Amino acid sequence: MRATLGTPHQQDPYLDYPQDEQAAALQANPALLAHWLKGWALARGTPLPVAEHGGWRVDVGLPEQKARYVFPGMLPDIAELAHTISEPWVFLKACGSPAALRAILPAHWIIQRPGYLMTLAGRMSEAAALPAGYVLDIKLAQPMSTVQVLAADGEVAATGRIVLVDGLAIYDNIATQAAHQRRGLGRVVMTQLEAIALEHGIKGGVLVATPDGRALYASLGWELHALYSTAVIPPVA
Repeated sequence: MRATLGTPHQQDPYLDYPQDEQAAALQANPALLAHWLKGWALARGTPLPVAEHGGWRVDVGLPEQKARYVFPGMLPDIAELAHTISEPWVFLKACGSPAALRAILPAHWIIQRPGYLMTLAGRMSEAAALPAGYVLDIKLAQPMSTVQVLAADGEVAATGRIVLVDGLAIYDNIATQAAHQRRGLGRVVMTQLEAIALEHGIKGGVLVATPDGRALYASLGWELHALYSTAVIPPVA
């Protein structure tokens, strides 16, 4: 099914999200992206990625995310694949700018919120202290460990996961609940996750950030590796 309202540009609320030319020109390392995607799949409990169309396919299996195809750049295979997909909730994700992805897709594909593939070369810039009134809940396991910050009433205030795979630390699903933001809890989660990686002899890491998360990670010493853009066919209203 196709959504036909408006022009492609009118339908893409994130197409003009601010990006500089230097960031748009960054090229992703395919091996690094493959390691991140493997870690993402392990963290989310999905089947492992399968090489396909010059990138990878992950069969996510959720009602609003049936599958995702991930590419290290704006490859010709993306446009060819996009023309074969007509159902909603199959995502195309590629390292590059939203505008570059928009340019190679049919009109019924819609650009989603931008992402940022980020890397950490060494240690984070600082340890973060836990604010008064909160406690840590850390669950260690292989390949994935979790860190939660709990409020006094037991509510989960912030959370994050880390997957250690192929000698890399993959950080995933870092989030702070709205009522507990602006208190440094995201920094606490990140540095606690880093401590887990360091205990296994792994420095640095890889993650994909949201626009809001990018600033936090940059303040901790993470660097932008490549833009990470997403498109999907929306369901017909």
